[in-house]
Order: sequence, then C-alpha cells, then structure tokens
Amino acid sequence: MTATVPPERRMANDIAVNLGHLPEESAAEAVAGHIGRFWDPRMRSRLLAYADDGAEGLHPLVIAAVRLLR
Repeated sequence: MTATVPPERRMANDIAVNLGHLPEESAAEAVAGHIGRFWDPRMRSRLLAYADDGAEGLHPLVIAAVRLLR
C-alpha cells in the first residue's frame, strides 16, 4: 500500500524545483515569498507542522524557506 504524499509537501517541493535555477539564498527567499503570498494560512501552518515533524521528503530549499517563514 502506498502512503499519500501530503499536498503541502508536494506543492512546496514543486515550487522549490521550479525556482532551483536561482542561487540558493535567492531561491529560498523566492520559495518563502511564494508560500507567504499565495498559500492559505492553514496550508502554511500544515507545512510548518510537517517541517517540525522531521521534514521527511522536503526539498532542501523548502526547509530553508520554512526557516524564513518563521
């Protein structure tokens, strides 16, 4: 049986991949900016909680963006 990937993880990773062409610091800021501007507060909260639970499967740029969102 396959576990379902949380949508916040999938979407955040997709954003990170799309912005991965930028220098690392700029990319993390862009990911955080996108999430901060366009995501519903409940989605941001779930992403932050997921990151607190170990961040398994999160792209490194998402982890850096989470630090900026806090």
